[in-house]
Amino acid sequence: MFRSLTIRNYRLFAIGQVVSNTGTWMQRIAQDWLVLQLSGGSGMALGLTTALQFLPMLLFGLWGGTLVDRMNKRRLLIATQAAMGVLALILGVLATAGAAQVWHVYVFAFALGLVTVLDNPARQTFVVEMVGRTDLPNAIALNSASFQLGRVTGPAIAGLLIAAIGSGPVFLINALSFIAVLGGLWLIRPGELHVTEPVPRAKGQIREGLRYIVGRRDLLLLLVMTAFLQMFGANVQNQIALMTNNVYRAGPDAFGVAAAAIAIGALAGALLAARRDRPRLRTVLIGAFAFGALETLSAVVPGYLPFIVVLVPMGIAFLTFNTSMNALFQLGVDPQMRGRVMSMYMFVFLGMAPIGAPIVGFLADAFGPRVSLATGGVVTVVVTVLAAVLLARHLGVTVRPARGRPFVRVTRRPVGATGQD
Repeated sequence: MFRSLTIRNYRLFAIGQVVSNTGTWMQRIAQDWLVLQLSGGSGMALGLTTALQFLPMLLFGLWGGTLVDRMNKRRLLIATQAAMGVLALILGVLATAGAAQVWHVYVFAFALGLVTVLDNPARQTFVVEMVGRTDLPNAIALNSASFQLGRVTGPAIAGLLIAAIGSGPVFLINALSFIAVLGGLWLIRPGELHVTEPVPRAKGQIREGLRYIVGRRDLLLLLVMTAFLQMFGANVQNQIALMTNNVYRAGPDAFGVAAAAIAIGALAGALLAARRDRPRLRTVLIGAFAFGALETLSAVVPGYLPFIVVLVPMGIAFLTFNTSMNALFQLGVDPQMRGRVMSMYMFVFLGMAPIGAPIVGFLADAFGPRVSLATGGVVTVVVTVLAAVLLARHLGVTVRPARGRPFVRVTRRPVGATGQD
């Protein structure tokens, strides 16, 4: 399960990520609370802050992936992580001094989003340079486990600190957490990396990346499936809040338990994914289908406790889909295209949820949270089944149910085989 940690370079990187992910989740809570304090509890201000943080990825995501393909990943990450630390430090000083205004947070969120345009694809593609192709699925799963661990512990720590000392110092603590990441990156031995040669600068590289994806029908179908899943199915955090407050008439403590339940499931799913030797297309599809089915089930269960019980395997299913898809994309593409392909993947993965949030919110307001939650689950199931049928036809395979794990049997027809399963 933890075999990638035997590699010195990755071990240094992973230790820094554990510290930084906790700080990042602390900062997310502090940012939301600071906006609410400065705006007088405005939901519009909170939504605008989130939109500004995601907007750069929507506008410049493909351009960022092109730059990542041209650059040394380790040096780029040192620059982006240092920039994130400086941004947290500036806002932390302003908030601690009582000088912060809402527009300061807007600027901070947009600037952080700009840095993320380069940082996200760089971090995704740097993992394979540290561990190589064989251990990549394990390293991606451990990265997800680190992220989910921060998601479980960060908000709880932030809540206690905000109550005790305010939002500003939480930003300062997050700024300090970047020292762990930068130290790990600095101590990495460049000679032990599996470096991908940078792509020379040339005209039309973004169009080249788009043509590459369009020419890979398997990747295109998976991206479309991911887009629908993220747009309708993955707005679970908002849905949990609506179900807890509007359906079960419970308070913020119950919401915290529900959020922790899906996070614990996600952490378990990431650790289970770390045991797999390599990503399989069937695992991606099973994870997506199970997530949609469990989301639909969570919309119809009769009480709060059954709702909590369903959230745990839902988190496992989503991380099974997420980690397998990430590894499948990284291992299944030309190394010279990896940055551009992963930027497109992150564009879809991060960019579709904010677009779908108003749609799901409208359904919840018009027909109730159960309907909106069930709609997300049903859409996920239907799109996954359609993608599986089209992928099977494209890859020249026949899929039949099986009694034992992984619950499907895949047989390859002699014509059209591509080597994926």
